[in-house]
Amino acid sequence: MTAVVPGAVETDALAGRPSASTTTGTARVTRRGWRGLLRRPTFLVSVAILLWWVVLAVGWHLLGLQPFARTGELLQAPSAAHWFGTDSLGRDVFARVAAGARPALVIGPFGAALATVVGGTLGLLAGYHRGWVDTALMRFFDVLLALPSLIFLVVLVGAFGVSTPALVLIVGVLFAPGIARIVRAAVLVEMGKSYVQAARLQGESAVRAMVTELLPNVIGVFVIQAVLSLGAAIFITASLSFLGLGSQPPAADWGLDINANRAYLQAAWWTVVFPGVAVASIVVSANLIADNLKEVSE
Repeated sequence: MTAVVPGAVETDALAGRPSASTTTGTARVTRRGWRGLLRRPTFLVSVAILLWWVVLAVGWHLLGLQPFARTGELLQAPSAAHWFGTDSLGRDVFARVAAGARPALVIGPFGAALATVVGGTLGLLAGYHRGWVDTALMRFFDVLLALPSLIFLVVLVGAFGVSTPALVLIVGVLFAPGIARIVRAAVLVEMGKSYVQAARLQGESAVRAMVTELLPNVIGVFVIQAVLSLGAAIFITASLSFLGLGSQPPAADWGLDINANRAYLQAAWWTVVFPGVAVASIVVSANLIADNLKEVSE
């Protein structure tokens, strides 16, 4: 996926910079585009959902929730006393879901950020230098992307373990190749434009050209991929816990709780549905935010 980024405007061929005649106009278009986000219901609702989970992740203990306490009321349906019911061990499902937001919103965002920085940087290098650098990086990423995701995850967990830093690293390694390919494609589009050629003719170093010329014009791709990776990273984090490769009992974790209560799906649906809805709400919200950002950038 490539995106035309706000700020990619006509350039002065001699200076390699945005021309004075277009910079102001483009700034207005950009500002209008970003203000337009505030009039998009899907964007606002999605941001509100993400903020809700952030608040719960940070402050669930301040609300007096006890995700590990056993009430003695096993598999109780949702009620005024237990909004999301209780699980097979008598623990409050709402408290478990609220506390489960913390590991998801630690591993997911940090893993997505790592993937975006590493993958984006390598994609920038490959697209700018091309030649053997591009070929070597792309063939390496092709090999990683060709591996079945589940097998790749198991191998990474075996290599790095299941600690929080290790899971962040695993998520970063998993998503970096795909981001690199997308950023490379965006860079290749920009490489044919006059401002890049002007920068080269002026003798700018590769690092300066990439940082000051190319990066501002593909930064939108970085942002969109980071948001998309956030949702996918949280889904992967929950999946690892579901498979027993992530958080371990009695930790409050969405994937772990879905796995622990899946046998009660028909008799006590709330023990599985509410953690599942939590995962789905973040994944869908992240994708909707990314879609809105892409539309604005275009």
